[in-house]
Amino acid sequence: MENQYGQQPPKKNSNVIYFLIVVVLALLGTDVYLYLQKNKSDVRIVTQQDEQTQLKRELDSLEAQVEQVNAGKAKMSTELTAKNDSLRAKIQVLRTQLAKGKLTKAELSKAQEDVKQLRYFVTKYTADIEELHKQNATLTTERDTLKSNLATVAKKADTLAKQNQDLDAKVKVAQALKLATSNIVAYKIKSSGKEVDVTRASPAKKIKINFTVASNSIATKDLHDIYIRIIDPTGNLITPTDGGTFSADGQDLQYTYKTSIDFKDDGTQYTIDWVNPAPFQKGTYTVLLYADGGTMGKTGFTLK
Repeated sequence: MENQYGQQPPKKNSNVIYFLIVVVLALLGTDVYLYLQKNKSDVRIVTQQDEQTQLKRELDSLEAQVEQVNAGKAKMSTELTAKNDSLRAKIQVLRTQLAKGKLTKAELSKAQEDVKQLRYFVTKYTADIEELHKQNATLTTERDTLKSNLATVAKKADTLAKQNQDLDAKVKVAQALKLATSNIVAYKIKSSGKEVDVTRASPAKKIKINFTVASNSIATKDLHDIYIRIIDPTGNLITPTDGGTFSADGQDLQYTYKTSIDFKDDGTQYTIDWVNPAPFQKGTYTVLLYADGGTMGKTGFTLK
């Protein structure tokens, strides 16, 4: 009996020890599992944080690129303006998502995909703006070239206009009628109406201006106005009460008498009668004839 009783305790102690060993091993296993899970969770969190940081850097880079493009101050089309506003809005949406803090794996993946698409659009947008810059530069060059060409053409046109004016002036001078021969005879008028030439001033009532025109092949074969200025012996211009003015040799002049002749460039002799409204004076009279804006010639007569 004593031997049997004395052997029982060692068996119970052995069972307890085994049990404790199993418990310890289980606890150790649990600790190891929890440690591994915690470590894996920490790695996942750290990885997500790194990805979020990288995402923020990419957004900063994209926004800086957009700002740099806009700094060019190119005049954008309606389409490019809309695209610019869309890019800014998308960047702001992604920034708002990042500002929330932790993103789920799905949200992070979606944000990364959005950034990829956004980068493509920014690259395309940048290319469009660069093309717009090139087009504007080309248009500016073409505009400057056109301005230069227009200035050159305008200068040539002014030169040609001046040359034409000079040529017109020369043609007008060349076309103007000129005296070939001239003589003036004073007349008295008898009661019968017969005209008799005189050399004395007291009986003289009128003069006849006889002249021929120099041959001119380019002068107009038509009626030409003739203006006559008669200067008396005292140097005064004789003017009628109903007289007027005309332009010749760049001046406005008063005339004594006005008439016209039919020029045919055939050597015809013309005669112009002029009756003096006042008595003739002794001395020499100067007679100037004008036509076509210039002086035809000068002649005169003397009365005793």
